[in-house]
Amino acid sequence: MSTAFAAAAPATAPSAWRRQLTTLAGVSAAILLLFARDAADMAGIWWNSSTYNHCLLIPPLIAWLVWQRRPELLRLTPRVWLPGLILVGLGGFAWLLGYAASVGFARHAGLVVILQGVVVTLLGKAVSRGLLFPLAYALFLIPFGDEAVPAMQTVTAEIAMALLDAAGMPAHLEGVFITTAAGYFEVAEACAGVKFLIAMVALGALVANVCFRSWKRRALFMAAAIVVPILANGVRAFATIYVADSAGLEYAAGFDHVVYGGIFFAIVIALILGAAWPFFDRKVGDPWFEPARLQPGPVAADPPRRLWRAAGLTAAIACAPLLWESVVAASGAQAVSRFEMPEVPGWTRVSASGRPWQPVFAGADHLRVARYRDAGGREVDLAIVFFARQEEGRELLGFGQGAAGPGWAWTADAPAPPNGRAERIVSHGEVREVVSYYVVGDILTGNMVGAKLEMMKVRLIGGPQRAAAILVSAPETATGASPRPAIDRFVAALGPLDRLADGHPR
Repeated sequence: MSTAFAAAAPATAPSAWRRQLTTLAGVSAAILLLFARDAADMAGIWWNSSTYNHCLLIPPLIAWLVWQRRPELLRLTPRVWLPGLILVGLGGFAWLLGYAASVGFARHAGLVVILQGVVVTLLGKAVSRGLLFPLAYALFLIPFGDEAVPAMQTVTAEIAMALLDAAGMPAHLEGVFITTAAGYFEVAEACAGVKFLIAMVALGALVANVCFRSWKRRALFMAAAIVVPILANGVRAFATIYVADSAGLEYAAGFDHVVYGGIFFAIVIALILGAAWPFFDRKVGDPWFEPARLQPGPVAADPPRRLWRAAGLTAAIACAPLLWESVVAASGAQAVSRFEMPEVPGWTRVSASGRPWQPVFAGADHLRVARYRDAGGREVDLAIVFFARQEEGRELLGFGQGAAGPGWAWTADAPAPPNGRAERIVSHGEVREVVSYYVVGDILTGNMVGAKLEMMKVRLIGGPQRAAAILVSAPETATGASPRPAIDRFVAALGPLDRLADGHPR
């Protein structure tokens, strides 16, 4: 940096930075404390999921990136910039949508964007522009990318198949399964290469910023950081199958483990960096930005009162979604202390026999199952599930929830009744038909998407927070006759299903 430039942009008084950074740290700590559950969820994913172990390096990398920019930052004056509150509000809204839909990704993204907005608001426009890349790089704190696993499985299988054809090895591809003379291979989720791809994208973004100044070179390097790992994973899958055909399945399994875990992708990283090295155009000591362009002329620091008002407003907007969620949830909560199974006209309660069946609804406040028999000896099982309110881990339509309880597996959908859904489940040769109805908010439906949307609506704008499921099930007879007629007669005899969902059996 030249003497003339330094004179034109003198360093800001340390007291201004100290006051602003102290306020920023206090507001950020308060937000992390209030959103402690989401912060802990993110940290747990970083630590426990090998796909996201690289996220543990992101915070120290961000700190290093900021430190690298320290000489230029000290020539800027941090000042409150209220338009940054828009970013805080957007993050809060994303968190609220994630809460309503029970989508962890949206909540985690919302928390990160809130914290980015806090930085922009309290340090100001000029400083935030100087910190643009470190702020943007914080998005890699969000655990995302697993959604690409099915697509990566398919792409990997197709690349491996193309290479097998080129090598003259007879093989057949069906979905993600490849059959050769050596055996039957599956491109499983662990073999999809998503772990390496996610980590490589994070590394590629870092290298593109630190080592390049040209946007064209940055774009080309990022393209290589995405495409090469995808192709390399296809080569790895091909090599595994080829070795299995040549040396046997046991040797191939060991070969795959060693190559994938210890050597192959390290070589890929080295090749990408080595090929890009001659084109690095950022020199050691190059300034990261020009302070005079971001903040021309001298600027007065914020008076303490203005800074504190901005800090309070920032914290209030950041906490608004938590307050909204608490008020809406409390206003519509419906507790049921006793939940009795109904008396059904024309049907008598009997003891269950045969292979037991019970649906799975983890976290439900009540789950009752009873068997009924009519005058003709036909038997059906009724299950009623009740949630006073839904939250993370306690959801009517969460993963793994439904009719296929312990020992049972879903086989196919069946013709759906009005406002319901029907499916067939099987266990040790016994087949059951199950008709399910969901009561969420003000609707009765068998459509899972509709029930999910209604759940989001009541969690966002209020309404009955309770959710319930009514399931009627019966096994096929020994002759294979469908139990559906008996199920339909029983449902008709039950009467209004919403009364059952509210814990008011007739």
